[in-house]
Amino acid sequence: MELIVAVYDDWGIGAGGTQPIALSADRKFFRETTKGAMVIVGRKTLADFPGGKPLPNRVNVVLTRQNADIADVVVCHSPEEAVAVAQTAQRAMVIGGGSVYKQLLPYCDTAYVTKVHAQPESDTFFPNLDADASWKLEQVLQLGEENGIPFEMCLYKRIS
Repeated sequence: MELIVAVYDDWGIGAGGTQPIALSADRKFFRETTKGAMVIVGRKTLADFPGGKPLPNRVNVVLTRQNADIADVVVCHSPEEAVAVAQTAQRAMVIGGGSVYKQLLPYCDTAYVTKVHAQPESDTFFPNLDADASWKLEQVLQLGEENGIPFEMCLYKRIS
């Protein structure tokens, strides 16, 4: 499996259930990278999507502990169940939030990380892959700046 995430300089990913700083370049990168893929998301993150609706042109899988019946999504109640469902897809991507990343990171071998060079207050964090010996920065895919905020889109690969 793969994952995609935007992090700040402290590897924060959000506060209060949303991204404090969202860049349009990152949103575009997210759309292009996940288009046609199965996406695995938490219930709270799904609620933060436009209209609280599943993402179009993708099979949406929601990982939740609740007995929820959510229209137009596949509901899974454990990481193992989500992994089994992901194995039926040609490409499956974990897209958040924090709890889902934490549960499914051990099953991922590729990570697309947009590093937003700012440090707003965050209450949710992603593991620092630069400090994790089992991950390697494979390639910087794009450098840019938006609204005075520099960013880089990076590709990480699991090495062990």
